[in-house]
Formats: sequence, structure tokens, C-alpha cells
Amino acid sequence: MKAAQIKEAGGEFHIVDIEKPKPKANEVLIKVEACGICHSDAFVKDGTFPGLEYPRVPGHEVIGTVEAVGDHVNIWKNNQRVGVGWHGGHCFECEQCRRGDFIACQNAKVSGISYDGGYAEYMCAPQEALVAVPDELSSEEAAPLLCAGITVYNALRNSGIRAGDLVAIQGIGGLGHLAVQYANKMGMRTVALSTSDDKKELAEQLGAHHFINAKSENAAEKLQELGGARLILGTAPSGKAMTSVIGGLGVDGELLMVGATPEAVEVNPMEMLMGRKSVKGWPSGIPTDSEDTLNFSVLSNTKPMIEEYKLEDVKQAYNRMINNESKFRVVLKP
Repeated sequence: MKAAQIKEAGGEFHIVDIEKPKPKANEVLIKVEACGICHSDAFVKDGTFPGLEYPRVPGHEVIGTVEAVGDHVNIWKNNQRVGVGWHGGHCFECEQCRRGDFIACQNAKVSGISYDGGYAEYMCAPQEALVAVPDELSSEEAAPLLCAGITVYNALRNSGIRAGDLVAIQGIGGLGHLAVQYANKMGMRTVALSTSDDKKELAEQLGAHHFINAKSENAAEKLQELGGARLILGTAPSGKAMTSVIGGLGVDGELLMVGATPEAVEVNPMEMLMGRKSVKGWPSGIPTDSEDTLNFSVLSNTKPMIEEYKLEDVKQAYNRMINNESKFRVVLKP
């Protein structure tokens, strides 16, 4: 089978012919139909994820059909359409797993990092990592929802917001363009925060009731003029950008961070305690959360904006994503 493989940290993609994998016990063989390219795939390209082994095939936004199942697999059937997202398996044995908190598993696996992922014609995954995919979504549309989609949807629905609350989406990119849609469909007064007026029209089309240019305007002050945000969802991976909008939180407001960045976010303790404000992070979700994301996306007609590429064009596709040139998610089709 053909696969796009990274042979060493910092290496280039190589289109290789490798043996088609066979599912072990508790695994499923998937014939890949689409695989999204995510910014987190840079962990494999650059070699920055702890314990990473090479060669490795990246990819954790995978949609395909079941080709074969290993021993002890009962709920997944041949030809069933399934997906695999960031949460690629758990150990069932650590303290967090014993409490049912699988997303916090101390030995969690990640598709395309712990084992070969979806930049290939076929891949194997643990059965607990699989997601059932609704017929109403095409494979190309569904793939980015297994990382970008679940990350923002699951964060929003677990934040405690209620219909009518003022919710600001910081950053209108791969995560943000989905978050605006979800927030609107959940009944929120939705504010889009961007550093470019070029995204104003798009943000409004996606469902934003208000648009703030955080580069030319004081976003925190503008949010206060609207009554103060109950929630600011930080989707752009910039600690400085997230810090700049904390002042826009209302009483009991929360900055919920989903944009992965090593940059620090700075807070003013007096401001936080006087307004009962908080800063928090949210780590995507488990496969059943992905299924909820897909089903809500169907119900609300929420879809990602995607660019499609052939597997052989992986270098071009990856560069479009990593250089923020794509609009907004990039999908490979083996």
C-alpha cells in the first residue's frame, strides 16, 4: 500500500510502498477514504512529541471503512464507515481510566504518533479509538471534525454557557471558523475576534453577530461595551493574543484555551478575583464525544471549509496548512 512517511525528526515526507497492516487482537483495519492534516502533525514532522519512534505515518483526522477486524472485536463490522481522531486509545488500567476519565489516560495513544496514522491507504487502530460516522457527512467533511471540530464543540458544550450568553471566538481559522458556527447554533450571542477585516464578511456568514478587529481596536473594551463575555474561546495559538482579551470577560467569565501554544498567558490576579474570572484549558475528547460532534454537525448543518489534495501531493498540502495559507482545513485523499 502507499503511505506518506516521515523517516526521521525534521525529515521530509516520502511516498513509500509498505506492507498492508493486519489487525491484531482488539484492533480494526481501516481502508482510508480521507485524512485531515492538522497543525499537531508538526509533532511528527519536527520530532517534538515525547517517545516518538520513526519511521512514522502521521494522521489523526481519519475517515474510512472497516476492512477487517481482529480477535475480540464485536461492535465494529466490515464495510462500516468509521473514524479515528486525536484520542487514539487508552490503557483501561491507570487511575484516570479506572475512573472513566479516558481523555486523561496516563498511557493514552495518538493516531499517527503512537502508531501509523491516516496518511496512507490503510491503517490499524484500537477498537476503543473508533468513531461511528453518520451517512449525512461526506468523508472529506467529517475528517477535520475529528480534531478541530470536537476540540471546539466539546469545549463549548462543557463550559457551562447558556443560550443567550455572550461568547467570543478569538481567532477565525481552522478551529475558529467551526467554533463560530457551533456557538451560533447553540444559541449564543456570538462575537468573532480577528486581526484582519478580511474575515469580517466570512465571520458574519458563519454566524457571528458581532465582529471585532483585535489589531485596530481594543478587543477587551469592545467586549465590555457589549456587556462582557461569559466565555472567550481561545482558538488562535498565541499566548499574547489570549492575554490581550482577558479584560473583555464579564463577571464569572472564563477564557477557555484550545489553541495549543507553548507561549505563556499572563493574568492580573486582582482583576481575576474581583470579577470571579477564570482561565482554563480543554483537551478535545474521546470517541463518543467525536460522535456527538458529528451528529450535532449534521443537525445544525455545520461543516468545515476544506481544501482537498491527493496523497502524492502531501508536501504541498502540509505546507499550505503549516504556513496558514489554507482556508481553513486541508484533507488528503489516498
